[in-house]
Amino acid sequence: MNDDIDNATETFVGYRELLFSVVYNMLGSVADTEDVLQEVWLAWQARVRGAEPIDNLRAYLTRMAVNQALARRSALARRREDYVGQWLPEPLLDSDATADDGAANVLRTESSSMAMLVVLESLTPLERAVFVLNEVFAYPHTEIAGMVDRSPAAVRQIAHRARAHVRARRPRTQVDPRIRREVTERFVDAAMGGDLEELLAVLAPEVTLWTDSGGAGVATSLQPVHGRAAVAEVFISVAAAGLDGYRVGWRTVSGDPCAVIFDGDAPLAVVVLDIAPDDTVIGVYSVTNPAKLTRVSDPDPAR
Repeated sequence: MNDDIDNATETFVGYRELLFSVVYNMLGSVADTEDVLQEVWLAWQARVRGAEPIDNLRAYLTRMAVNQALARRSALARRREDYVGQWLPEPLLDSDATADDGAANVLRTESSSMAMLVVLESLTPLERAVFVLNEVFAYPHTEIAGMVDRSPAAVRQIAHRARAHVRARRPRTQVDPRIRREVTERFVDAAMGGDLEELLAVLAPEVTLWTDSGGAGVATSLQPVHGRAAVAEVFISVAAAGLDGYRVGWRTVSGDPCAVIFDGDAPLAVVVLDIAPDDTVIGVYSVTNPAKLTRVSDPDPAR
């Protein structure tokens, strides 16, 4: 019996990175992802006791995780109906993950970026699961079919529909990480300094600002703010109100550079930018909900 449990533990740990990545891409919440993985672990532990060996452990565990995540989506949908203001995915900051944490080695792909996760929220739970499994993790349609209890033909149609929807809202683009960092620094310097001219220069005409406070953190707007002039005005107003005592720490979210605004030693906001091919800011995502910042540490608390 002990050997069975030891083998089950070793197997689960070996696949935990993959399972965390799949579920986080489906839910956009670290806390809910951890809860799902706990349920998968308990179910897996019960399954292996005296049971016949499984041929494809990767597919079996992924199926368990996907189905638990789909069930969790229903609870999340109900929770978000009562959410105050805009909802953004919980930022998964690379440097805040610990070595024994499922977040530590989450796969860094475009589909884990804040901008893509926002787009994925517009899909149905099943569409999102199929998209993540096929586009991000390269599972074939035939294998996904067994995971979501659909025929391969049905999965192929779902994948096509989801892919078309995502690409219409977010065409594939590649921006050099160094340019991302440079543009992020320009934007933060201009926003914190109240430099209207520089803000207007770095923002795209069609830029949108999303602020997620959950009714508990600071928020500039409960609705998205669209357009360069309107977004710039928001940040000029914030700067005019006074930013003394605040400072910026630099992190990465799923491989993208971001700014963390600290009030003393406490994180006040995580700001992630979506950069257009012309190196202007097309999206600003500001997460200020304290519940989503609990994993954010201060890089220099003594400063």
